[in-house]
Amino acid sequence: MSYKSDIEIAREANKKPIQEIGAKLGIASEDLLPYGHDKAKVSQNFINSVQDRVDGKLILVTAINPTPAGEGKTTTTVGLGDGLNRIGKNAMICIREASLGPNFGMKGGAAGGGYAQVVPMEEMNLHFTGDFHAITSAHSLLSAMIDNHIYWGNELEIDERRVAWRRVVDMNDRALRDIVVSLGGVSNGFPRQTGFDITVASEVMAILCLANDLEDLQKRLGDIIVAYTRERKPIYCRDIGADGAMTVLLKDAMQPNLVQTLENNPAFVHGGPFANIAHGCNSVIATKTALKLCDYVVTEAGFGADLGAEKFMNIKCRKAGIAPSAVVIVATVRAMKMNGGVEKADLGAENVEAVVNGCANLGRHIENVKSFGVPVVVAINHFVTDTDAEVQAVKDYCAEHGVEAVLSRHWELGSEGSEDLARKVVEVADAGTANFAPIYPDDMPLFEKIETIAKRIYRADEVLADAKIRNQLKDWEAAGYGNLPVCMAKTQYSFSTDPALRGAPVGHSVPVREVRLSAGAGFIVVVCGEIMTMPGLPRKPAAESICLNAEGQIEGLF
Repeated sequence: MSYKSDIEIAREANKKPIQEIGAKLGIASEDLLPYGHDKAKVSQNFINSVQDRVDGKLILVTAINPTPAGEGKTTTTVGLGDGLNRIGKNAMICIREASLGPNFGMKGGAAGGGYAQVVPMEEMNLHFTGDFHAITSAHSLLSAMIDNHIYWGNELEIDERRVAWRRVVDMNDRALRDIVVSLGGVSNGFPRQTGFDITVASEVMAILCLANDLEDLQKRLGDIIVAYTRERKPIYCRDIGADGAMTVLLKDAMQPNLVQTLENNPAFVHGGPFANIAHGCNSVIATKTALKLCDYVVTEAGFGADLGAEKFMNIKCRKAGIAPSAVVIVATVRAMKMNGGVEKADLGAENVEAVVNGCANLGRHIENVKSFGVPVVVAINHFVTDTDAEVQAVKDYCAEHGVEAVLSRHWELGSEGSEDLARKVVEVADAGTANFAPIYPDDMPLFEKIETIAKRIYRADEVLADAKIRNQLKDWEAAGYGNLPVCMAKTQYSFSTDPALRGAPVGHSVPVREVRLSAGAGFIVVVCGEIMTMPGLPRKPAAESICLNAEGQIEGLF
């Protein structure tokens, strides 16, 4: 049996005007800033007007460690949101925007899949409403103003060797990781070494996703440390005078984007920090607004629960003052088989033993999520090659770990296939058993916070960090930054820092290569192993298959 591609299904969507979608949430048309007919931004005035309402229940969707077999976390998020509406609940979803780099590199799209998608799919995966361009421009403005300040006399006495602010671009481009700027003579400034990160790793992205409003946004932007003097005194963005203009560039980008699912249910798609090199969650302003508008809000956190869910709990929930009522961990039979040692080419054949062996990865994530004090439901994202015996093996394993696994067929059937999952999530969320708490307190020393995550979440034996890194953390503590959470930058493919180490490894070490202070965002970035904050394109990038067909339609976005 042949199935339509995601983009073919998205093209056939019966979309409603965005004003009708807004009306479902009680948003009047004058409070929507439309971008065409099928997407709009929600005004800050409307957001301000609903702040006295009681919050709905927050449902987090996370997953096992990703494999080339695919897990379908966004697909499940969308399917669950549609399923909740199907069973009569007032629900919406909140997901992240897609980065151009991975879309043209490995993924080819990030709006769900099958009959559990958010539309307009093509626009969401490309320029959308321009938020990422605004973030890139604001970041670039600050970069330009730092070098301009140095060129015109350097009144702040910035040490050119200690400019901490790198540049960004929303593309995977390994050639830009380490570069030299200002070559070409006196008129071009003073040559120095720097580099580019991908836009989704920018501190401006993290700030936009954690800020509560424009005033908070400007304050956080002003708090960015961009450089140091020879005496190691920090130079802030506000010292350069860039925070006001950056806020102007980000004014519209701060407003959440309203779109719809294939079944015409509302969705906020806003912000997009990566989970392996940033904090991996959609914006606080979108999530908190959704909680005022619906009884159930389904959101996701990037990659496996060791990254996205950990940061959702320890960073986003801590900073935003929110807490999940339930967590859904997405798993697939195919991914269990890969974790159990089966090669991708052999995934179609039944192999219950490999499924059981691979479930150790799922079990680790279940234990970790429970350690935050929240109840767990496992969603088995159904693939057509799954056999009944394989599905039952996952269900039996989960039952042994005190959680229920529910088979969900949303990819194939839309909300009809996710009803069972929706009912189970409502049952768990409404039971009121959640007693959420981050796994470390604010006042724990920074290195101990890193060790807590490495040992409790990754099950590492030790954290390897040289004296330079440890002393840097102590210096930041002395400067008043010791109460910040830590944001681990680590491979998404393993609990360890070795992407090839699948399953549930123990006895490994976590090497810390670098630490970065994101004073505006309000966390310390801890770069572990070989992780890059500027990815490269694969040997055969998805961009080679993306084009316009004879009808002017986009092809190649999966």
